[in-house]
Amino acid sequence: MNVLGIHIGHDSSAALVRDGRLVADVAEERFTRTKHYCGLPINAVDYCLKSQGLTLDEIDAVAVPAACSVLGLNFLLNLQGEKREKMTRKRQLLELFNRIFRKPDVRPPLYIKHFSLNSKTEIVHVHHHLAHAASAYYTSGTREKQLIVTIDGSGDGVSVGIWRGENGRIQQLRTFPTSGSLGWFYSNVTEALGWWHGDGEGKTMGLAPYGDYTKCQGVLDRFTPKYQNGELVEPHDFGRIATWNEHGAVQWHMEEACAIRDLIQKYGREHIAAEAQRVLEEQVKNIVFPWMEREGTTNLSASGGVMLNVKLNQRLWESGRITRHHTFPNPGDAGLAAGAALYVYYAAHPSAPIYPLEHLYLGPEYSDTEIEAALKLRRLEYRRLDNVAEFAAEQLAQGKIVAWFQGRMECGPRALGARSILMSAARPENKDIINARVKFREAFRPFCPSLLWERREDYLVKARDEFFMITSFDCQPAKRARVPAVVHADGTLRPQTVKREFAPLFWELLHHFERLTGDGLVLNTSFNVMGEPIVNHPRDAIRCFYDNGLDVLILGNFVLEKRA
Repeated sequence: MNVLGIHIGHDSSAALVRDGRLVADVAEERFTRTKHYCGLPINAVDYCLKSQGLTLDEIDAVAVPAACSVLGLNFLLNLQGEKREKMTRKRQLLELFNRIFRKPDVRPPLYIKHFSLNSKTEIVHVHHHLAHAASAYYTSGTREKQLIVTIDGSGDGVSVGIWRGENGRIQQLRTFPTSGSLGWFYSNVTEALGWWHGDGEGKTMGLAPYGDYTKCQGVLDRFTPKYQNGELVEPHDFGRIATWNEHGAVQWHMEEACAIRDLIQKYGREHIAAEAQRVLEEQVKNIVFPWMEREGTTNLSASGGVMLNVKLNQRLWESGRITRHHTFPNPGDAGLAAGAALYVYYAAHPSAPIYPLEHLYLGPEYSDTEIEAALKLRRLEYRRLDNVAEFAAEQLAQGKIVAWFQGRMECGPRALGARSILMSAARPENKDIINARVKFREAFRPFCPSLLWERREDYLVKARDEFFMITSFDCQPAKRARVPAVVHADGTLRPQTVKREFAPLFWELLHHFERLTGDGLVLNTSFNVMGEPIVNHPRDAIRCFYDNGLDVLILGNFVLEKRA
């Protein structure tokens, strides 16, 4: 069974599930080069089909992660007759308003690509939070009973979902509306700090360890809903919500951000960030642990944008109440297409095995022939090497900054050794060098390590498999002085443990680096500059390489170097 997932909206994306396995997944932003692009995922759909040698006629079902109609689908899939998505009442009124005031119709021109869906192909709408739940459960690798928690800003009118996953099926236990949105609370603090609502929450989390919440404890209480014993006991009215389209990406604004900004001026940025992180962790624990007790399980799976908060995930894991902890590593809206597709497949095949998610290399890849053509077209000096992993390790051991472009691009927000910028973590100043010279971002922003899976116990306290940088861990005290560039202010690491069978070439690089330096760990950050999506095509990599302070670019088996 082939199921194509299509998400249209914030972080538009497409994904393909074949017989229960996620085989392709990509956000449209990687093609349009607009971060969090919200338009039609035309390129993403095209890629998913071509990557598996399929046509739309061979798709059994299209899964749409939205409870109601999505008008863009009419054009994207050339829907006609009964299959055509119906206009909501709100949209009908808007269309009437536009006609009365002679506003131009929003309609794509002839040259915009679209697809023609087979009349036999079913279109299935999946509730936003059910798609999140499915992305977590159906990638957990087990059919055992588990609690599934989905937490985000809002989707289909829901902000928190509690679910039971068991024997291949998902059962809804409880949902909480937008008046219980912990995501909106945290995003309002993010906006007040001067960053994008829906993008900069990771900055808020990264700033928090520099602050002391006791200096302002309780000052954010009036801006957040409150949970006790798994229930919403104090709903919060967030007021009217404003939207802003920034070059094809939607941003949000809520008036409470203004009042929080006043508190920031009074108490300090880092202290308010620390208090926001404390409140988030406390409230999520008040949801998760009571429901785990009610369900009689110590297995937890999670998804939704709030679950990108790696410090929150660490607090859950370190509680000692969880024996199996799985967070879908693409938990924001870009992962909705995958979740919806997985749900539709398992709804039809509830007894099918649930496969573990072993890697996220599900995006486009480019052959050496394609890469060399791009280099020749730009008349660049380059050379070809047979052992790029060993060469990269040598460059890193010499203190160089290496851009690494290999194989299929990762889906999700983390670079995992396919589209990465790498540097040795041995000197504390390397963090500042990367932030200032390459990423052009705030100096406090931390970086993640990629380390050999076999060495995880050496570096991580309470270590476990962590293939996706979705949970932070305390760094082993004996290693903090050896890898200071990836140890955050609170003594934590946000690691990727690299297993040879999942990422053989990247594992070889780390193995050679360990042979040269004694540490099987490197600093790994996404191959982009701040405000741009991770690079996809070789031309994106070349442009990024010459637009910052990188030293070496390795594209497949080809090497470009800058003169000193």
